[in-house]
Amino acid sequence: MDDVEILTARDVPLGGPRAMTVRRTLPQRARSLIGAWCFVDHYGPDDVATTGGMDVPPHPHTGLQTVSWLFTGEIQHRDTVGVVATVRPGELNLMTAGHGVAHSEVSTAGTTVLHGVQLWLALPAAARGVKRDFAHHVPQALEVDGVTVRVLLGSLAGSTSPVPTHSPLLGAELVLPPAAAVTFEVDPAFEHGLLVDAGDDVRLQDTTLERAQLGYLPAGRDRLTVANDGPEPARALLLGGTPYDDDLVMWWNFVGGSHDEVVQAREDWESESDRFGRVEGYVGGTQRLPAPPLPGVRLKPRELHPAATDASAWG
Repeated sequence: MDDVEILTARDVPLGGPRAMTVRRTLPQRARSLIGAWCFVDHYGPDDVATTGGMDVPPHPHTGLQTVSWLFTGEIQHRDTVGVVATVRPGELNLMTAGHGVAHSEVSTAGTTVLHGVQLWLALPAAARGVKRDFAHHVPQALEVDGVTVRVLLGSLAGSTSPVPTHSPLLGAELVLPPAAAVTFEVDPAFEHGLLVDAGDDVRLQDTTLERAQLGYLPAGRDRLTVANDGPEPARALLLGGTPYDDDLVMWWNFVGGSHDEVVQAREDWESESDRFGRVEGYVGGTQRLPAPPLPGVRLKPRELHPAATDASAWG
């Protein structure tokens, strides 16, 4: 029997005065990471005429990389690397915060339906101070047993992404027609997660996952099976990596190794220091997201490797 742990998302407003609702699967009480993947937001399909779309003013990050991946719609990204990029379906945009970066995210005027994921990767301690950076990649689609595979990061099914990472990782989109099943050879040192975007009968090993659920598998297996047992096409994201072993404190948009690192990052953002730079050209002008107040207790490092448990009750 495969020990698939089911993680169920909770609804969270994405920051800003025009907050849109996203489904957040990581982090949560039962599990903080899958490899270095420390944050999974899944949204849409949203009718922009009803929801207002995405409008996130300039905001900071430290100690992480952001991975933007769309299924429908477009988002304009502006950052303090100096990059102005349009995020489009099937195109990977990866921003490295390192010591500090800021960016804004706004759905484009022509977007009528917005649907995608926003993911974070926790940088290992040795890389938290790297300079801010941005990478763009359009992965080619390949067919494996009738399943369409696009490799965003790492390697799968003989395809390797050219985008460098700071720890061993896997990120891939899978599109499965009805009755399709595929078995991949995977690195046994990796733990894996499968996020279901579309389809209510997607099977990871012997466990069925519903839409918006994430199935987690611990390290130790060299083969992984994904199947679509439903009558409609299904889509999922396969995430993986070696277990993260550095001290990790996550609060708001900051990743660090200690309470004091996060406190300093917040102070630097609120004082508008040069650490994060300035986002030029945001449609909201000089508006920026203020950091929320810190809790009245010291922030503790995350529990990195909790025992497997059914987390479906977390909401």
